[in-house]
Amino acid sequence: MKLQIGETIRQLRLRDGRTQEDLAEALGISPQAVSRWEKGGAYPDMEAVPAIANYFGVTIDMLFGYEGDREQKIDALTERIYAMNWENNGRDVSMDACIQLARESLAEYPSNEKLMLALASVLYNAGYVRYGEHHLTDGDGYDILDAERHRTYGEWQEAIRLYEKLLISMPEGELRQKAVRELVQLYLNTGASGKALDIVAGLPSLQDCRELMRPLTCDGKERARLQGEAVLAAVHCTSGLLIGGILANGSHLTPAEAVCTVKNAIAMYDLVCTDGNYGVYHSSLACLHLYLSFHCWRADDRDGAFAALDRALEYARICDAMRRNGQVEVAYTAPLLRLVTEKRDVRSEAGIAAELPEDWPWWCDTGNQVVKAEMIKDPRWDDWVKRCGESKK
Repeated sequence: MKLQIGETIRQLRLRDGRTQEDLAEALGISPQAVSRWEKGGAYPDMEAVPAIANYFGVTIDMLFGYEGDREQKIDALTERIYAMNWENNGRDVSMDACIQLARESLAEYPSNEKLMLALASVLYNAGYVRYGEHHLTDGDGYDILDAERHRTYGEWQEAIRLYEKLLISMPEGELRQKAVRELVQLYLNTGASGKALDIVAGLPSLQDCRELMRPLTCDGKERARLQGEAVLAAVHCTSGLLIGGILANGSHLTPAEAVCTVKNAIAMYDLVCTDGNYGVYHSSLACLHLYLSFHCWRADDRDGAFAALDRALEYARICDAMRRNGQVEVAYTAPLLRLVTEKRDVRSEAGIAAELPEDWPWWCDTGNQVVKAEMIKDPRWDDWVKRCGESKK
C-alpha cells in the first residue's frame, strides 16, 4: 500500500497557510526535502514524524491516513460495548463478557476517551446489576442511600476513578455530559455529596441549557420546531423530578398523594401532546404507568392498578411498533431517577412490552416486593404477563 503522507502534509500545510519553507525551518531541514515528500519522491524519517504531527496539531495516525479507520474501529467497538451493556440492563445476562470486551478494547486503544467512558458506564451498570441500589430511612423518615454498603462495590469505585480521569481533559459535549451524570450519581450512591456538588456547581443554569437556547438560534418554521422540542424536553425532565420527589419523601407521602403525583407527571405530557402522539416518550409513559400501578395498589385501588398496567402495555406496544417501522430510534427510558431517553434501544430484540413484567415497577421503591407478592395473587396479573409476552410474537 502506497503511503499518502506527503499529500497529507501538503493538505495540512495549505490548510494552515504555511509554506514549505515554514515547515522546513520548524523541522530544521531543507525546503527541498519537504518538496520531495509532497511529490511522493521520499518519505520523512520516522524520527521527524512526531514533530510533523505536533506542528500541525494532528495525530500520527492521521498523517499516515489511518485516522478514519481507527475511528471507525473505535466507534464499532463502542457501539458493541453499549449494546451488550443494555442487554444487561436490570439483569446479568453477560456482564463478565461485557466488562472483558470493554477492557480489551481500551487495552487496544489506550487512553481513548470513548472507550474509557464505555468501560466506566459498563462498571456503573455492573454495580446495579450485581448488587443493586440499597436504601435506608433516616431518623426523620426520609429516604437515603446506603452509602456504606455501596462503597464496597469494586465496580463503582473503579468507575469513579475512570470518570474523574476523563473529566480532567474531556471537552464539552455529549460524552462529557454523560460522564458527569453518571459520576454525580455514583458520588451520591457512595456518600460523596460534596464532590457531586462541586461538579454540579460548574454546570450551566437551566435557562442556559442547550434545549432552551437552540430556539434562539433561528426563526420561522425551524424555530417553531425547536420550541416544541424544548417544551417536551422540559416536560420530560419535570416529570422525572416529580417521581424523584416521591422517592425522596418516602413515608412522608401517603399512597394517595403518591398516586396523585404520578398522575400529574403523566398529565404533563397530555398538556403538550394534544394530538396523543408522544413520539419517543411513549416509552416514558409506559414506565410511569408501571409506577402508577404500584402506588394505586398501595392506595387500595386494585382496579386502578391493573388499568395502569394495561396502559403501560399499550404505550410499550406503540413504541415497539414505531421502532420496528423505523419511525423512532429512541425506545427506552434510562433506569432509576433519570428520565432521559437513550439514543438507541438495543436491550432486547423482543421489545419493551415483553420486558414490562420484569421491569415492574421501574423505580426502586420500598415495598416493591411486598406489593408484587400481593398483586401476583390476583388472576389479572397472570393475564397481563401473558399479554406482555404475546407482544414479542
